Amino acid sequence: MVSITPVAKPRMTRSDRWKQRPAVLRYRAFSDELRLKTPDMDLNYYTLTFGLPMPKSWSKKKKLEMDGQPHQQKPDIDNLCKSVLDALYLDDSHIHDINLKKVWTTNGFILFEASR
Repeated sequence: MVSITPVAKPRMTRSDRWKQRPAVLRYRAFSDELRLKTPDMDLNYYTLTFGLPMPKSWSKKKKLEMDGQPHQQKPDIDNLCKSVLDALYLDDSHIHDINLKKVWTTNGFILFEASR
């Protein structure tokens, strides 16, 4: 398990090489931190579970009810997966089997579980 708040990969353009858009800067910082925390990760047969933190505005009662429940809002799960794969691999075409989940949690994390 990697203690990091998952960030979805933003849609980027050529001008993002010099522009300082907050979404792109947040994604680049996430990618750098993930690479430092997961050296030599092979994701061929993994289940990725994305733990997304609950909003601070929620009541304690709602936080207790929602902890571990499926996260059915943005960010989309495919963009979360894309951000992890693009951060860890230059070419991710060799990956053929990944299961994905996203749940509500107190603190953000990405859990890598071997599927086989």
